[in-house]
Amino acid sequence: MNKWLINNRGKNFSEVSTKYNIHPLIAKILLNREIKNFETFLNPSAENSYHDPFLMKDMDKAVDIVIDAIENNKNIRIVGDYDQDGNSSTMTLLDGLGYFTDKLSYDIPNRMTDGYGISYNIIDKCIEDNIDLIITCDNGISAIEQCDYAKANGIRIIVTDHHQTIKKDDLEIIPNADAVVNPQQQSCEYPFKSLCGAGVAYKLIQAINIKKGYGMLECENLLQYVAMGTVCDIVDLKDENRYFVTKGLEEINNTDNYGLKCLIDMTGIKNAVNVYSLGFIIGPCINAAGRLDTAKLGVELFRDENMNNVETYAKILVELNEKRKKLTEEGFNKAVELVENTELKNDDILICNIDGIHESVCGIIAGRIKEKYHKPTLILTKSENQNILKGSGRSIPEYDIFNEFDVFREFFISFGGHPMACGLSIDEAKLDEFRIKVNENSKLTQEDFVNKIIIDSSFYVDKIDFDLIEKIDSLRPFGKDNPRPILGDKDIEIIFAKMIGKNNNVLKLKLLKNNKTIDAIMFSEAIEKYNYLLEKFGENTLNQLENSISCNANIDILYYPEINDFNNVKNIQLNLIDLR
Repeated sequence: MNKWLINNRGKNFSEVSTKYNIHPLIAKILLNREIKNFETFLNPSAENSYHDPFLMKDMDKAVDIVIDAIENNKNIRIVGDYDQDGNSSTMTLLDGLGYFTDKLSYDIPNRMTDGYGISYNIIDKCIEDNIDLIITCDNGISAIEQCDYAKANGIRIIVTDHHQTIKKDDLEIIPNADAVVNPQQQSCEYPFKSLCGAGVAYKLIQAINIKKGYGMLECENLLQYVAMGTVCDIVDLKDENRYFVTKGLEEINNTDNYGLKCLIDMTGIKNAVNVYSLGFIIGPCINAAGRLDTAKLGVELFRDENMNNVETYAKILVELNEKRKKLTEEGFNKAVELVENTELKNDDILICNIDGIHESVCGIIAGRIKEKYHKPTLILTKSENQNILKGSGRSIPEYDIFNEFDVFREFFISFGGHPMACGLSIDEAKLDEFRIKVNENSKLTQEDFVNKIIIDSSFYVDKIDFDLIEKIDSLRPFGKDNPRPILGDKDIEIIFAKMIGKNNNVLKLKLLKNNKTIDAIMFSEAIEKYNYLLEKFGENTLNQLENSISCNANIDILYYPEINDFNNVKNIQLNLIDLR
């Protein structure tokens, strides 16, 4: 069972509601989010959201180097990463610098042969192609030796990244690049640290525009890429990121990029693209290219001007994502079987070596196993080097997987990440010792393994109206650090209950509160919750409820309200998060 916790940060919501003339529930939600500037949050704009890009460490150096390369007709190569944020970062720099120079090319590592980040192989290609300047994006902060190698071969290099810096004995180790632009650096005074890779790349383009006299608003069409990276890399949707996504969605829904239009069409998105569309439909298709083929497919989708080519790329991306889904499901089932049938299930941190899965889906499987057991999870499989395991980890809020694993860095061949996710490679012979030591070092308790649902407020369901739902929707875009508000109500009578849907995996309810009937629907864990109701109330009661026969079956619910528009008829519907 999940544990329900009320968020009590918004205790003085009545006072705030009166002072700012906003609905008391909205005031409480904003206070729960620890929002200080309500006007900026509710009405994000360029004027109230952008920070000066030159506040970022080394930004002035980076801008001077890039402008020198542009003005002297030097060859510039962008080196990105193979995930969605890497794609977005690469496109941001290519399109942003493309206004000023055509001496521009890009490269993206192959996940299987190059691994993460800029490799010696990629630098060797730069040497062959007479590249004068490399700009990394969404990678590079851990490329200590590679930066030295590039510079030793006469290539200038700018690192733009957002990942955690390497620390050894509490000392930060920064690559010896010509400029390192990353707000995570300890000495960086940039006021907002939670940018994605595309966000950092965008700040570089902004700074170049400012230095060349165009102003920082001239490049806002690039926010269509930055919004994708921001949502798909799951960074905090507040401060500058909130404007990136708000404005970026506007750019996406009015885009003239044929590749993006094609992908939207082929994925079957009918309405305006929103955060969900980016995170769960468009983003996974672009990610699938880097997982199962080459991430360059995603870049070429946006860059190629031949419509036939673009349509082919979009079709391939959708097909690759379908293949990725199948591989993920197979790998997830293998992981569950391994955990359930071995001593691993007793571990605090689940470290699973799974034979025969595609290494590119390790992170997705780790995320699903983490959700199932609510434990930090590392999924590994054999790489092309049979003695080396590669894998990805996903964590819970109570466990900083980057810092906890960093203690054992001597075990790894490569390692990087942040508090909620990591990637690493390790000699297979060392895995068991690493698993034992990590678990011996764990300070997690049984309480940490209980999934906690944070409730923004109790709110009587019979008081929900269309106006309030619109006010809640004004808090969009929802995502990390600004989740969709969760409300709760108690002692509500069920007057109808039935499993519906093509796969019979959606729970449909009608609820009654103070003589008002409200529709409710449950998607996540619907089958489990139906079985829970069956156990609590009995088969006879559930059969009666399926025939709309009232029988005093009452529940408490967690929900968020939404407007269901079916056949042009709008009605209020509760999307259920949990029930008891």
